Order: sequence, then C-alpha cells, then structure tokens
Amino acid sequence: MIEQAGWTHAATAEHVNAVAAETPDPVYYDRSAIGHWLNGTIPRTEGINAAVEAFRRRLNRPDLTPGDLGWPDTSITWSTDDPWQGDPVARLAALGEDDMLNRRAVLTASAFTLAALTGLSAGGEEPPPRTRRGGAADVGRIRSTTRAFADLDDQYGGGHARPAVAAYLVRDVTPLLHGTSGRARPDLFRAAAELTYLAAYMAMDAGQHALAQRYYISSVRLAEEAGDLTLRATGLRSMAVQATELGHDREALALSEAAASSLRGYGPLRTLAWVTGMQAEAQAANGSRWDAFTLLRHTEKQLERADSLPESEWTGNYRRESFEHQTGLALTQLGDHATAARHYAASMDARRPVEGRTRALIGLRAAHAYVLAKDIEQAAVTVLNLGGDIGAISSARVRNQLRELRAAWQPYRANKLVAEADRLLVAG
Repeated sequence: MIEQAGWTHAATAEHVNAVAAETPDPVYYDRSAIGHWLNGTIPRTEGINAAVEAFRRRLNRPDLTPGDLGWPDTSITWSTDDPWQGDPVARLAALGEDDMLNRRAVLTASAFTLAALTGLSAGGEEPPPRTRRGGAADVGRIRSTTRAFADLDDQYGGGHARPAVAAYLVRDVTPLLHGTSGRARPDLFRAAAELTYLAAYMAMDAGQHALAQRYYISSVRLAEEAGDLTLRATGLRSMAVQATELGHDREALALSEAAASSLRGYGPLRTLAWVTGMQAEAQAANGSRWDAFTLLRHTEKQLERADSLPESEWTGNYRRESFEHQTGLALTQLGDHATAARHYAASMDARRPVEGRTRALIGLRAAHAYVLAKDIEQAAVTVLNLGGDIGAISSARVRNQLRELRAAWQPYRANKLVAEADRLLVAG
C-alpha cells in the first residue's frame, strides 16, 4: 500500500498523523513506527483507523479495510456501511444512542471519512419499535427545545450538553418520526432535521468529527424526507465548513456548490448569502482568488437585499458580522492576514453577549491573523479584550485556535503585552 501511495515512510507517518488529528484521541507516529509496522507490529486501534483512512483517501479506495493492510479487521469500526443508505430515522436513532451512551468504540475510534461525502439515500433498514403519532404541538415543542439547546451551544460551546441533545433525539423525537403520517409528517421531519443539524454542529465544535459527519448526513436526509431544499442546503453548507476546517479543500468546494445547487437560486436572500459566502471561502481555500472575491461581492449584495429579520431563523441566521467573519476566513486562505484581521475584529466587536463561543473563536482568529501580519501588540490587545470569554467555553475549535495562537507568538513572549495575554490564555 505504501508503494501504491508513492509515499516514503516519513510521508506515510505524516498522512496517518493528519487523519488522526481529526479525531478526539489523536496519535502520533514517526518514520520508525512505519518500519515497525512493516516488521509485523500491529498499531493500536486508533492507529489502525487513521492508517486505513489515510490510504483510503490517497488510493481512492473507500472499501479498504485493515485486512487489506495485513491487520486484524475490527468489524464494528470498519464496516463498509454507507450513511446515505437505509432508513434515515433508524440510522438517527442508532447514532443518537451511541452518542448518548458515549460508546467510544463506535464514536471515537472511527475517523472523518471522505468516502461519506458522496452518496444517495435509499431504503433498507427496519425501524426502531417505539413509535408515537405526532402533530403540530410536537413540532412546536421540538423547535422550542432546539432553540434552547442552540442558545446553550452559542454561549458555552459544543462540548456542553450535547449528550442531552442526543437523548432528546432518541427518546422524544425519533419515535414521532416513525409514528406520524399525513400532513404533520413534513413539519416533524423538518423540526427533527433542525435538531439533528444542531447535534452535528455541537459535535464538530467538540472535535468529534466522525460523529458530526454522521449527524450532518442524517440532517440532510431528514430534510430530503421533509422536501425542504433550504434545510438540505443548510446541512451541505455546514459539511463544507467542516471539510474546510479539516483541510479537505476540494471536497469543501464540492459541498458548497452542492448546497447552492440545492437552492437553485431560490429561497430567503439571507440563506442564499450564507451559502454564497461559503462558496467564496471554499474558492479561496482552493486558490481561486478572482472567484472568491466575485462571490464575496455577490454575498454582500444578497445580504444587503435580505428583507427577513436576522433572528427569524436560527439556521442560516447570516448577519453583517457573519459576513465579516466569512470575509476574514477567505482572506486568511488567500494569505492576506492584515486585512483578514480587520474583518475578524469587526465581526468580534459586533457579537452579542450571548455569543460567547463565537466571540472567543473569532477573537482568537483575529489575534492569530495580527501575529501573522506582524502586528504583535494588536494581537495581544485583542486577546486581552476577550477577558473572561474563553474560560467558560467548552469547544475543541476554540482550544485548537488557542494552541495555534500561542505557538505563533512564541518568539514574541518577551513583549509585556504578549506575556500578559499569554497568561490570560493559560489561566482560561
């Protein structure tokens, strides 16, 4: 497999480590470890998972298993199961059970997989036995609960209360989906898709990328069942965000374009702007500077023409400060760190008090951009202005951004402001 991939031992270790970094329990290998594998040493489960996924990506072999590398197969982790196939409600119920009970063999031993980013839904599995007929009151209750969980996520991060979201999905929502037909069914599936989308976003923010990927796919499939193209585009758009943050730029572009195609130019202008902005960021990540700026201009025009109130929908709730953040992300991809920092700062300053996680994340991105632009003291001031926003946040994305920032300003620790800001980050 190494020969087919065209890798050296060092390159093999590097690609395996890159996959492992996408999991909650990353492992690290060097070139000597690859030599040990070739001599018969079997890595631990996390290493097997990361190595198989690395070769899957390199060789375009989504069916690859540990057995193909000469290692024991682990049937639970490495089934060739396609999340786009089978009964979407049965899949959601099983996924929620695994999440709620923290079945680590299922949730944390598997990796985010590029093979799951393409596929079509089909039928096939037996539904869970518990069913209950639902109606309009149930739709309202699910949406109210989703908004409450969304507020907690925005204030404290995705690592806070996610098992409770999973439990609510399993115990209260999926029985309704199997038990309801008629006019109430589309609205119930739509409400369930929104809650599942939130579970995906929270899992991604907590660093559980394989789990988040499965939740996102479930959300897209539930939206398809509801016939809601806008909600389907919402799921695909956020899958593009996840792919971008993990460095899968080509896949992110394909997903952002799939989200735009799902809308077909129709829908709320605010949501259209949300999707167009992600297309701009994905184009920037792929080095298409002209396309990125063209799409950003189009995004701004759509946002200016939007007639819906920003608070009317919590998904696709795209505001001016969201656009500033998106512009900063695109500029970061294009290497214009000084301008990116100004857009991040504008976005951070406009955030509401309840947006604790978002403000912390964007503030750290702004500070990092200032460091890359050699404006060291402004980077430190930006962190100091965050104050206590960081300490209460349970977010792997925030933690990762914090580590990147501290590594970037390591050479400037002698600066008094940097030293003070660094102490704040350590304390947080």
